Amino acid sequence: MISEKRPWFQVALQFRGSIISFIFPRVMVCAGFGFFISLLYFLGVPVSLPILSSIVPSIVLGLLLVFRTNTAYDRFWEGRRCWGTLIIAVRNLARQIWVSISDKKPEDLAEKKLALRLLVAFAIAMKLHLRQEPINSEVELFVLPDQYEKLKRMNNPPLEIAFWIGDYLSIQHEQNNLDVYRLTAMNQLVNNMVEALSGCERILRTPMPLAYAIHLKQLLLLYCLALPFQMVKDLTWGTAPVVALVSFALFGIEEIGIEIENPFGHDPNDLPLDNICATMQRNIEDLITLSPSVHNRVENK
Repeated sequence: MISEKRPWFQVALQFRGSIISFIFPRVMVCAGFGFFISLLYFLGVPVSLPILSSIVPSIVLGLLLVFRTNTAYDRFWEGRRCWGTLIIAVRNLARQIWVSISDKKPEDLAEKKLALRLLVAFAIAMKLHLRQEPINSEVELFVLPDQYEKLKRMNNPPLEIAFWIGDYLSIQHEQNNLDVYRLTAMNQLVNNMVEALSGCERILRTPMPLAYAIHLKQLLLLYCLALPFQMVKDLTWGTAPVVALVSFALFGIEEIGIEIENPFGHDPNDLPLDNICATMQRNIEDLITLSPSVHNRVENK
């Protein structure tokens, strides 16, 4: 559901989801240093050094910040695309399992429902895996007790669930409940699910190069600490608030990149994985309420 459009000022002044709390100490340090330089200038110390404006050219720092933010957003968007691929694969696979696999006996229907709930378990296990959290009661609702115990010992639980789904499809084919063409199509959807998992793991395990992060922080610090020397002659006691404003803008851009480069956590700026998994669960449960026998008759005509 698309959220309602909120008033502009409400968004601009919103604290939750912003990076103010993270950068506030850095901004105060720069502002305090600016006040200290103003005090020295007031006492007659020759601290006005406009030549320092050429130490870190503004355009160079701006390009570095833009590259940092764009790289982080690419990771965020790629993570969302991977989860979008998972949603499509789960919905299509669930529909095909429910419609195409015949349930001649009551136990066949029970196994089919278990297989559909494994799809939800895969999504939840993938969410926990990306957050580097252990398997918990969220997954327990959708798997058998022995499966749950086994998942708690696995290094990659969603991969094990994908194996169980593929194993179920193979068994149904061997029991003549699923023809080879649909089996191939369904296995491809399972492959798409695993590809989505692998894509998210690639994002998670490929951090921003440390040397680049260190160098950008050093340049930011150098630029912000050099600002008071450049403007104290013109601004005097107004140096501290201006330095605070400039450092707020620069540190904020950098912190946004840090916030979104790993989009799988619990922060307000991360992907809403809990909502995505809940949506998939509702989709599966709605599908199970349909009568599979009606679909089977249509497919077998």
